[in-house]
Amino acid sequence: MPYVGRNQHGKIVAVGASESADLAEWVEPNAPDLRGFLAQLAPAEDDLSRSDQALIRVVEDIVNTLIEKNVIRFTDLPEAAQHKLLERRSMRRAKGSLKLLGEETLTDLKL
Repeated sequence: MPYVGRNQHGKIVAVGASESADLAEWVEPNAPDLRGFLAQLAPAEDDLSRSDQALIRVVEDIVNTLIEKNVIRFTDLPEAAQHKLLERRSMRRAKGSLKLLGEETLTDLKL
């Protein structure tokens, strides 16, 4: 991929992994017109999905606060949850955004 087909105006109207009569032009995978075409195919993110993403961050911050205040121990959590929290903590630190609800700085998790 990507081979593309274009209409009479030069706009991409089809994309495929292999060359064919309708998909005769190979384009760079990061070509702006290809990215634009693919973005139109993706379903629009609905309000519930956006809310879910924000809520995940809030729940993560609540868990971190409960651990920080010794209400629960990190090791009390299931192993899969510990792994996910450590993974997210690492990602957030890498971005320099380990914040409680986007405002207060959290200290390290007490493991």
